[in-house]
Amino acid sequence: MDWLEPLRQLAEHFRTEIIYFSYGILALGMFQNIIYFIQIPLAAGELLRMKLRQEEEHSWWLMHSDITLPISIIIPAYNEEVTIINTATASLATKYPVYEVIIVNDGSKDNTLQVLIDQFQLSQSYRLYESPLVHKPIRGIYTSPDYPNLVVVDKENGGRSDALNTGIDISRYPLFCTLDADSLLDPTALLKTVQPFIDEPEKIVATGGTVRILNGCDVDNAIIRQVRLPKKLLPLFQVVEYIRAFLMGRLAWSRLGILTIISGAFSVFRRDIALAVGGFDPKTIGEDFELVMRIHKYCREQKREYEMRFVPEPVCWTEVPETMDVLSSQRIRWQQGGLEVIFRHIEMFMNPRYGRIGLVAYPLMFIFDVVGPLLELAGYLLLPLFYLLGALNIEFMVAFLCLFFVFGIFISTMSLAMEEISLKRFSHARGLLILGFVAIIENFGYRQYNNIWRIIGWWRFLRKKQSWGEMKRVGIKNTS
Repeated sequence: MDWLEPLRQLAEHFRTEIIYFSYGILALGMFQNIIYFIQIPLAAGELLRMKLRQEEEHSWWLMHSDITLPISIIIPAYNEEVTIINTATASLATKYPVYEVIIVNDGSKDNTLQVLIDQFQLSQSYRLYESPLVHKPIRGIYTSPDYPNLVVVDKENGGRSDALNTGIDISRYPLFCTLDADSLLDPTALLKTVQPFIDEPEKIVATGGTVRILNGCDVDNAIIRQVRLPKKLLPLFQVVEYIRAFLMGRLAWSRLGILTIISGAFSVFRRDIALAVGGFDPKTIGEDFELVMRIHKYCREQKREYEMRFVPEPVCWTEVPETMDVLSSQRIRWQQGGLEVIFRHIEMFMNPRYGRIGLVAYPLMFIFDVVGPLLELAGYLLLPLFYLLGALNIEFMVAFLCLFFVFGIFISTMSLAMEEISLKRFSHARGLLILGFVAIIENFGYRQYNNIWRIIGWWRFLRKKQSWGEMKRVGIKNTS
């Protein structure tokens, strides 16, 4: 390997700089794992507290209570003819005292509108509404004689944010829930997600629930009858990811009052607060994240006492990508959208005016989502090269591997343990064994792919390329 000799000499010349750089990567990895270790007891404690409380309360009381606030379920739909009927059916079967389902057809090019018309016997109707939010023109409003709480809006294409703003304008209730068109709600999910609004009606401005993987589950008339794991490896990786992200990360930050992300697939907002901040921003890809940050900003600047909460038990089931092409497109968009939001609100960074959000949540987002992907990729590429060139010893490489692989496996398995102990979603031990194995192997390949997609998201962000693309739906298959 004589061709490496010039590189060895160069590495020897910059040996000090290489060592400092390498220790910087290790320091970042150590910091990230310390944060994960902090999240574990926080999430476990909050999960136990909520579980004990839910055992003392009864869903029937919420179902018949006068203080349970009416809610509008808003479902933006673009080219969703494969999934929209199941989503609509599940939403209409929600156990909730007073609610309406608003489906916004965002100029679909397929038969989304027609399948809704055929299924629910829709006819054009008139609905009086104000229009405080800006959105594309509405072409028609449809109602059903059999489902008086169903409203279908047909509008010109403007994107997901535009469709959500249309739904907010059309809605008539003090709370609204955003739901993806490829998702199914558990029948009691809304009751439990709205509970914080009942407990602290003046303080709570937004809540979010757990999103779980629908792929592989047994579905009967749009209801999950049996929770099953996907048969393909790629969705299995995402099962572990979602459990880790929702059950550990968001629950821990909710406990500390620094929750900054509430999934757009299933979230509940106060309508008056959303209107006060101008609704969803159609100019950003990460519209859900951006709205949450804008609400934080607005409430802090108005010196309003407020809270956002994550509720782990309510479940929204969603279809996830089953191919690398679709998954990579999704993750690139997520990273690009996250960077857009972080840099759009950069004035909050370490700003005492914004309290814990500016001093704690924002720096953590910056480290994990802005700096983290760059340094982790640099670690994968450069540290093995530095070792081959003799600039680093074997002990350093072992430390690097332990930080980024062994601890990654530990965090994932701890999330699975919390899931099983508290929520018991899987009825057979075989499912847990499979997920335990997936939690190990995801660190060897899948995690690295995710990091590459995040780097591509960085590149798209720098190029300011705006495109959502389309996710190809497999569709929910009824087992009945």
